[in-house]
Amino acid sequence: MSDNINKTMKFDVSKEKMNEAREIILTVYKALEEKGYNSINQMVGYILSGDPTYITSHNNARSLIRKLERDELLEELLKNYLKDK
Repeated sequence: MSDNINKTMKFDVSKEKMNEAREIILTVYKALEEKGYNSINQMVGYILSGDPTYITSHNNARSLIRKLERDELLEELLKNYLKDK
């Protein structure tokens, strides 16, 4: 235990932000599906236009997605799409 006291701990803010973005995307996707919308089309509409009315207010999805900038959403989607390539 005394060895650990001399080591510098690392905290990766980007990883925390990535997890938050992923959770928000999944929550919004599920809320759109529950309301009968085509989730992909609605989310693309929001990312392209910035108009929050593309996202349902069901389960607080509209407020959640607005916590992130659209470029952050797009970055998260691309990272996950390309990570296994």
